Amino acid sequence: MSDLQQNKCSRQYCVVVPIYNHEQYIESTLKRIFPFNLPIIIVNDGSRNECTQVLNKLQEQYESVNVLHLPRNGGKGAAVIAGLNKANADGYQYAVQIDADGQHDIEKLNELLAVSKGNPNVLVTAVPVYDESVPKARLIARYITHIWVWINTISFAIKDSMCGYRVYPLKATCDLLKRVSLGLRMDFDIEILVRLYWDGVNIKNLPIKVIYHDDGISHFDAVQDNILISKLHARLFFGMLIRLPKLLLRKVLP
Repeated sequence: MSDLQQNKCSRQYCVVVPIYNHEQYIESTLKRIFPFNLPIIIVNDGSRNECTQVLNKLQEQYESVNVLHLPRNGGKGAAVIAGLNKANADGYQYAVQIDADGQHDIEKLNELLAVSKGNPNVLVTAVPVYDESVPKARLIARYITHIWVWINTISFAIKDSMCGYRVYPLKATCDLLKRVSLGLRMDFDIEILVRLYWDGVNIKNLPIKVIYHDDGISHFDAVQDNILISKLHARLFFGMLIRLPKLLLRKVLP
Protein backbone atom coordinates (compact mmCIF):
# COMPACT_ATOMS: atom_id res chain seq x y z
CA MET A 1 0.00 0.00 0.00
CA SER A 2 1.48 3.37 -1.05
CA ASP A 3 1.84 6.34 1.34
CA LEU A 4 -0.96 8.16 -0.51
CA GLN A 5 -3.26 5.15 -0.23
CA GLN A 6 -2.39 4.77 3.46
CA ASN A 7 -3.18 8.42 4.20
CA LYS A 8 -6.51 8.21 2.38
CA CYS A 9 -7.32 4.94 4.14
CA SER A 10 -6.45 6.40 7.55
CA ARG A 11 -9.03 9.15 7.07
CA GLN A 12 -11.78 6.65 6.31
CA TYR A 13 -10.80 3.72 8.49
CA CYS A 14 -9.83 3.21 12.10
CA VAL A 15 -9.20 0.17 14.28
CA VAL A 16 -11.28 -0.70 17.36
CA VAL A 17 -9.61 -3.00 19.89
CA PRO A 18 -11.73 -4.14 22.86
CA ILE A 19 -9.60 -5.23 25.81
CA TYR A 20 -10.19 -6.80 29.20
CA ASN A 21 -7.10 -7.79 31.17
CA HIS A 22 -4.91 -8.67 28.19
CA GLU A 23 -2.07 -6.34 29.09
CA GLN A 24 0.55 -8.99 28.26
CA TYR A 25 -0.45 -9.00 24.57
CA ILE A 26 -1.70 -5.52 23.76
CA GLU A 27 1.58 -3.79 22.91
CA SER A 28 2.71 -6.56 20.55
CA THR A 29 -0.75 -6.49 18.94
CA LEU A 30 -0.51 -2.72 18.43
CA LYS A 31 2.95 -3.00 16.88
CA ARG A 32 1.50 -5.35 14.28
CA ILE A 33 -1.26 -2.81 13.49
CA PHE A 34 1.02 0.26 13.28
CA PRO A 35 2.40 -0.49 9.77
CA PHE A 36 -1.09 0.08 8.34
CA ASN A 37 -1.05 3.71 9.50
CA LEU A 38 -4.56 3.58 10.97
CA PRO A 39 -5.86 5.43 14.05
CA ILE A 40 -6.52 2.97 16.88
CA ILE A 41 -9.30 3.18 19.47
CA ILE A 42 -8.65 0.85 22.40
CA VAL A 43 -11.73 0.27 24.56
CA ASN A 44 -10.75 -0.65 28.10
CA ASP A 45 -13.66 -2.75 29.33
CA GLY A 46 -13.19 -2.14 33.05
CA SER A 47 -9.83 -3.91 33.23
CA ARG A 48 -7.75 -4.26 36.40
CA ASN A 49 -5.33 -1.52 37.39
CA GLU A 50 -2.32 -3.26 35.86
CA CYS A 51 -3.95 -3.34 32.43
CA THR A 52 -5.25 0.21 32.73
CA GLN A 53 -1.78 1.49 33.57
CA VAL A 54 -0.32 -0.27 30.53
CA LEU A 55 -2.98 1.28 28.30
CA ASN A 56 -2.39 4.77 29.65
CA LYS A 57 1.33 4.38 28.99
CA LEU A 58 0.68 3.21 25.43
CA GLN A 59 -1.59 6.19 24.78
CA GLU A 60 1.16 8.55 25.96
CA GLN A 61 3.77 6.74 23.89
CA TYR A 62 1.94 6.39 20.57
CA GLU A 63 0.16 9.30 18.87
CA SER A 64 -2.18 7.06 16.89
CA VAL A 65 -3.54 5.34 20.02
CA ASN A 66 -6.64 6.65 21.80
CA VAL A 67 -7.87 4.79 24.88
CA LEU A 68 -11.54 4.89 25.84
CA HIS A 69 -12.00 3.74 29.45
CA LEU A 70 -15.32 2.19 30.43
CA PRO A 71 -16.14 2.51 34.16
CA ARG A 72 -16.92 -1.18 34.64
CA ASN A 73 -16.68 -4.48 32.81
CA GLY A 74 -19.71 -4.74 30.53
CA GLY A 75 -18.64 -7.56 28.23
CA LYS A 76 -17.00 -7.75 24.82
CA GLY A 77 -20.10 -6.55 23.04
CA ALA A 78 -20.41 -3.49 25.26
CA ALA A 79 -16.78 -2.60 24.54
CA VAL A 80 -17.11 -3.02 20.78
CA ILE A 81 -20.34 -0.99 20.72
CA ALA A 82 -18.62 1.83 22.61
CA GLY A 83 -15.71 1.72 20.17
CA LEU A 84 -17.91 1.70 17.07
CA ASN A 85 -19.98 4.63 18.35
CA LYS A 86 -16.79 6.53 19.16
CA ALA A 87 -15.40 5.86 15.68
CA ASN A 88 -18.63 7.01 14.06
CA ALA A 89 -18.74 10.17 16.19
CA ASP A 90 -15.14 10.90 15.18
CA GLY A 91 -16.15 10.86 11.52
CA TYR A 92 -14.73 7.54 10.31
CA GLN A 93 -16.66 5.59 7.68
CA TYR A 94 -15.34 2.14 8.57
CA ALA A 95 -13.98 0.47 11.69
CA VAL A 96 -11.83 -2.64 11.85
CA GLN A 97 -12.51 -4.79 14.91
CA ILE A 98 -9.43 -6.67 16.13
CA ASP A 99 -9.12 -8.69 19.34
CA ALA A 100 -6.44 -7.56 21.79
CA ASP A 101 -4.81 -10.97 22.30
CA GLY A 102 -3.12 -11.14 18.89
CA GLN A 103 -4.67 -14.45 17.79
CA HIS A 104 -5.61 -13.13 14.37
CA ASP A 105 -3.25 -12.81 11.42
CA ILE A 106 -3.06 -9.01 11.58
CA GLU A 107 -0.53 -8.97 8.75
CA LYS A 108 -3.46 -9.87 6.46
CA LEU A 109 -5.29 -6.68 7.40
CA ASN A 110 -4.37 -5.18 4.04
CA GLU A 111 -6.45 -7.91 2.40
CA LEU A 112 -9.51 -7.12 4.50
CA LEU A 113 -9.08 -3.42 3.71
CA ALA A 114 -8.74 -4.15 -0.01
CA VAL A 115 -11.99 -6.15 -0.03
CA SER A 116 -13.73 -3.39 1.94
CA LYS A 117 -12.51 -0.61 -0.34
CA GLY A 118 -13.58 -2.60 -3.40
CA ASN A 119 -17.05 -3.22 -1.94
CA PRO A 120 -18.41 -0.02 -0.33
CA ASN A 121 -20.91 -0.46 2.53
CA VAL A 122 -20.20 -4.19 2.73
CA LEU A 123 -19.19 -5.85 5.99
CA VAL A 124 -15.99 -7.84 5.56
CA THR A 125 -15.38 -10.58 8.10
CA ALA A 126 -12.54 -13.01 8.60
CA VAL A 127 -13.26 -16.72 8.43
CA PRO A 128 -10.84 -18.47 10.80
CA VAL A 129 -8.41 -21.01 9.41
CA TYR A 130 -7.25 -22.96 12.43
CA ASP A 131 -4.12 -24.97 13.10
CA GLU A 132 -3.72 -27.76 15.65
CA SER A 133 -3.76 -25.24 18.53
CA VAL A 134 -7.55 -24.83 18.43
CA PRO A 135 -9.54 -26.70 21.12
CA LYS A 136 -11.72 -29.31 19.42
CA ALA A 137 -14.71 -28.55 21.67
CA ARG A 138 -14.64 -24.98 20.46
CA LEU A 139 -14.76 -26.09 16.84
CA ILE A 140 -17.87 -28.19 17.50
CA ALA A 141 -19.61 -25.33 19.30
CA ARG A 142 -18.78 -22.93 16.48
CA TYR A 143 -20.22 -25.27 13.87
CA ILE A 144 -23.49 -25.51 15.79
CA THR A 145 -23.66 -21.71 15.77
CA HIS A 146 -22.88 -21.67 12.03
CA ILE A 147 -25.90 -23.89 11.40
CA TRP A 148 -28.20 -21.63 13.42
CA VAL A 149 -26.89 -18.53 11.65
CA TRP A 150 -27.52 -20.14 8.27
CA ILE A 151 -31.07 -20.97 9.38
CA ASN A 152 -31.71 -17.50 10.78
CA THR A 153 -30.51 -15.76 7.62
CA ILE A 154 -31.86 -18.36 5.16
CA SER A 155 -28.43 -18.01 3.61
CA PHE A 156 -24.83 -19.22 3.62
CA ALA A 157 -23.63 -15.62 3.25
CA ILE A 158 -22.08 -15.62 6.74
CA LYS A 159 -19.39 -18.30 6.85
CA ASP A 160 -18.35 -17.59 10.46
CA SER A 161 -20.20 -15.29 12.86
CA MET A 162 -17.95 -15.60 15.92
CA CYS A 163 -14.63 -14.25 14.66
CA GLY A 164 -13.86 -10.83 16.12
CA TYR A 165 -11.82 -9.68 13.12
CA ARG A 166 -13.96 -7.72 10.69
CA VAL A 167 -14.50 -4.38 8.95
CA TYR A 168 -17.77 -2.61 9.76
CA PRO A 169 -19.48 -0.01 7.56
CA LEU A 170 -20.17 2.46 10.35
CA LYS A 171 -23.30 4.21 9.12
CA ALA A 172 -25.33 1.02 8.73
CA THR A 173 -23.85 -0.44 11.90
CA CYS A 174 -24.46 2.56 14.13
CA ASP A 175 -27.96 3.03 12.71
CA LEU A 176 -28.65 -0.53 13.84
CA LEU A 177 -27.14 0.11 17.26
CA LYS A 178 -29.52 3.06 17.74
CA ARG A 179 -32.57 0.92 16.94
CA VAL A 180 -31.81 -2.39 18.61
CA SER A 181 -30.30 -3.40 21.96
CA LEU A 182 -27.77 -6.10 21.12
CA GLY A 183 -26.11 -8.69 23.32
CA LEU A 184 -23.28 -7.26 25.37
CA ARG A 185 -21.11 -10.34 25.85
CA MET A 186 -19.86 -13.00 23.45
CA ASP A 187 -23.30 -13.12 21.81
CA PHE A 188 -22.64 -9.70 20.26
CA ASP A 189 -20.41 -10.87 17.39
CA ILE A 190 -23.10 -13.28 16.22
CA GLU A 191 -26.11 -11.02 16.63
CA ILE A 192 -24.73 -7.96 14.89
CA LEU A 193 -23.81 -9.95 11.77
CA VAL A 194 -27.24 -11.54 11.52
CA ARG A 195 -29.08 -8.27 12.10
CA LEU A 196 -26.92 -6.35 9.64
CA TYR A 197 -27.66 -9.05 7.07
CA TRP A 198 -31.37 -8.67 7.86
CA ASP A 199 -30.95 -4.92 7.24
CA GLY A 200 -29.65 -5.62 3.74
CA VAL A 201 -25.91 -5.29 4.39
CA ASN A 202 -23.97 -7.71 2.21
CA ILE A 203 -21.25 -9.86 3.79
CA LYS A 204 -17.85 -10.67 2.32
CA ASN A 205 -15.82 -13.50 3.87
CA LEU A 206 -12.03 -13.76 3.87
CA PRO A 207 -10.10 -16.78 5.22
CA ILE A 208 -7.61 -15.69 7.90
CA LYS A 209 -5.27 -17.78 10.03
CA VAL A 210 -6.02 -17.90 13.77
CA ILE A 211 -3.65 -19.20 16.45
CA TYR A 212 -4.54 -20.06 20.04
CA HIS A 213 -1.69 -19.16 22.42
CA ASP A 214 -0.57 -21.81 24.89
CA ASP A 215 -0.68 -19.21 27.67
CA GLY A 216 -3.76 -17.45 26.32
CA ILE A 217 -6.57 -16.38 28.63
CA SER A 218 -10.09 -16.75 27.29
CA HIS A 219 -12.90 -14.64 28.73
CA PHE A 220 -15.51 -16.97 27.22
CA ASP A 221 -17.63 -18.36 30.05
CA ALA A 222 -18.56 -21.89 29.00
CA VAL A 223 -21.81 -21.80 30.98
CA GLN A 224 -23.02 -18.20 30.92
CA ASP A 225 -21.98 -17.38 27.36
CA ASN A 226 -23.32 -20.63 25.92
CA ILE A 227 -26.67 -19.95 27.62
CA LEU A 228 -26.70 -16.41 26.20
CA ILE A 229 -25.86 -17.68 22.72
CA SER A 230 -28.55 -20.37 22.90
CA LYS A 231 -31.15 -17.77 23.89
CA LEU A 232 -29.88 -15.54 21.09
CA HIS A 233 -30.39 -18.24 18.47
CA ALA A 234 -33.97 -18.71 19.69
CA ARG A 235 -34.72 -14.96 19.52
CA LEU A 236 -33.17 -14.69 16.07
CA PHE A 237 -35.17 -17.68 14.85
CA PHE A 238 -38.46 -15.97 15.65
CA GLY A 239 -37.10 -12.76 14.14
CA MET A 240 -36.26 -14.71 11.00
CA LEU A 241 -39.84 -16.04 10.76
CA ILE A 242 -41.16 -12.46 10.77
CA ARG A 243 -38.69 -11.51 8.03
CA LEU A 244 -39.01 -14.75 6.06
CA PRO A 245 -40.74 -13.30 2.97
CA LYS A 246 -38.17 -10.51 2.73
CA LEU A 247 -35.25 -12.93 3.18
CA LEU A 248 -36.62 -15.30 0.54
CA LEU A 249 -37.15 -12.38 -1.86
CA ARG A 250 -33.55 -11.31 -1.29
CA LYS A 251 -32.41 -14.70 -2.55
CA VAL A 252 -34.37 -14.25 -5.77
CA LEU A 253 -33.67 -10.60 -6.56
CA PRO A 254 -30.13 -9.32 -7.25
